[in-house]
Amino acid sequence: MASEIKVDTIVNAGGDNDTGIDLATNDQILLKVANSTKLTMNSTGQTTIVGEGGTTTTSLQQGLAKFWSNWDGESTVATRDSFNQSGLTDNGTGDYTTAFTNNMSNNDYAHLCACDSANGHILEIEREAYNTTSQCRSYAFDVSPNVTDVDVAVVSVLGDLA
Repeated sequence: MASEIKVDTIVNAGGDNDTGIDLATNDQILLKVANSTKLTMNSTGQTTIVGEGGTTTTSLQQGLAKFWSNWDGESTVATRDSFNQSGLTDNGTGDYTTAFTNNMSNNDYAHLCACDSANGHILEIEREAYNTTSQCRSYAFDVSPNVTDVDVAVVSVLGDLA
């Protein structure tokens, strides 16, 4: 039978009632399953976890979307759902700016867009002039290509937060 430890509180050597485990003298936390490390967190908070195939690791900080938004770009432009979005601006027909709640560290992030392609629309990225650490701009076009409003527009940003 495996051993079990049951406690209500973990107290460090100094007697403080910390919430969680105080690892002040250690430089990292390892989570092992079947004697194989599955998660590592170092003293700076950098966290890596074993990926889907079990042979590579993924950095949680680098591997997560830092911003995403799904909005209705027709008639009354409105956000359906979002993460880290502080605002959505309708700059005119098919021209949208989304603002971040928490800024990116630079404007070299990956800005990914899509829209209701079933209607022949595409969402294009404006990189040079308008993308900053606090916002990104996207344009929707039809097949002509003319700038057009779209029913469904989605944007995601990958990169480093400030």
